[in-house]
Amino acid sequence: MKIALIGSHGVGKTTLCFELAARLKRRNVDVEIVREVARRCPLPINQETTLQAQEWIVHNQVSAEIEAAAVHDAVLCDRSVLDNYCYMVHAAGTQKIWERFIDYWIRTYDVMIHVPLWVRPTYDGVRAVDAGFQEQIELLLEGMIAARALRPVRLDPEDRDGWGQLIEDLLLPQLEPTLPLFPSDHQSD
Repeated sequence: MKIALIGSHGVGKTTLCFELAARLKRRNVDVEIVREVARRCPLPINQETTLQAQEWIVHNQVSAEIEAAAVHDAVLCDRSVLDNYCYMVHAAGTQKIWERFIDYWIRTYDVMIHVPLWVRPTYDGVRAVDAGFQEQIELLLEGMIAARALRPVRLDPEDRDGWGQLIEDLLLPQLEPTLPLFPSDHQSD
């Protein structure tokens, strides 16, 4: 199962991702986190990003997702290709060649969870702190969600403390083993 946390920068996706991973690990779920790849990008990001930088980010996001999904039962993605594409569109406009790929790849997420814009970004050494830029990315994301008729799980900005439990309750029925809890007492001869 692949779960993507989507939303603009600075809204707490990374923190929530680690909280969810801890919750799932306590339930013995084999989970891996695909961390935000933009932080490793050797090219400019944030408002100074370029088409080439965003292509690097999308390629590396997909590669990391493939690698994690090949060996883990659950993959938590700190971003998705869709919100990464928002930064590409912001930098260079709509990219028809990428539109097809993004539409294809978003179908690989079993669950998308939209982390709302509920707090302004703070400086973390990498991400932009401009609230206007954060809002522009959120508006692009909302437009792309609507244009693709996606139905992400939408978190209530007024209930931040309940997000982890809500998502855990949503995911666990889909992640719990379907094997019998107790092995058969019958042994074959």
